[in-house]
Amino acid sequence: MENQTTSYTLVLSGLSDLPSLQLPLFLVFLLVYLMTLTGNLLIVLLICTDSHLQTPMYFFLGTLACLDMGFTSVTIPRMLFDFHTQKRLISIQACITQIYFILLFAASELSLLAVMSYDRYVAICRPLHYTQIMHWKTCVLLVLGLLIFSMLYPLVHVLLLLKLTFCRLNPLQSFFCDLPQLLLVSCSDTFINVFLSLFLAILFGGGIFALTFCPYIIILNTIMKMQSKAMRSKAFSTCSSHLAAVFIFYGTLFFSYFHPNAKTNSAVDKVVSVFYTILTPLVNPLIYSLRNKIMKISLKRAVCMIQY
Repeated sequence: MENQTTSYTLVLSGLSDLPSLQLPLFLVFLLVYLMTLTGNLLIVLLICTDSHLQTPMYFFLGTLACLDMGFTSVTIPRMLFDFHTQKRLISIQACITQIYFILLFAASELSLLAVMSYDRYVAICRPLHYTQIMHWKTCVLLVLGLLIFSMLYPLVHVLLLLKLTFCRLNPLQSFFCDLPQLLLVSCSDTFINVFLSLFLAILFGGGIFALTFCPYIIILNTIMKMQSKAMRSKAFSTCSSHLAAVFIFYGTLFFSYFHPNAKTNSAVDKVVSVFYTILTPLVNPLIYSLRNKIMKISLKRAVCMIQY
């Protein structure tokens, strides 16, 4: 079928159609965006400048902060533009580009959370071999590997999307270009797209999910066998922040795409989408800074240096 995607423009439904809410929503999400960038950038700067934070765990945390800044920058600036213009029009090319980067950052974060689970497993279950296993070269290779995988994975969807034609005027029931929503407005046969989406989600998503949660079965078993209450408390504290981030991201992601009536309850879908695309990058710095003593000490040290 001839590619006709360059001839059409799509409409995003946005968060609200009420003109009176456009300015308040613009200001709210602008504030959220600035807070997200500030919080994650602060974590990156602390990790780069404080020698106490230059360990594999904080290297992965700094990488997560960079991904969070990228993830939120794919959706919020476009949303702010739509609030300002109140047109919510987007070309097919721009829509597919946004889908590529959303899938890239989502796959990167999910893969990184799995790597961070492995890091916690080695730190708690094999502490004597931690420095040998989680060598800096190993950490860099793990991050490079997950980034390469995350850049290649969305290409499958993009190449298939470029072969579709879009002739329906129904707006996408979202404030950003979402892959399932885009397939719904195509007038081509999308069976292959839907099949590959489900197949790759089960194959890669299921594998990453297992790699993220399986280490915690061994970790919890190891922690329960510890004799010292102080050691158990310390071990739990090193895992709690990561587990909180994992449950928030996976919980909102699964609810958004797999809850009953996912295709009909667009209002609920939009709220959940706000959580995993916008609020998760905002709360991650709070989770890791407020529940991490070393991070709080580093932040206090940085504030004192600025004051004096």
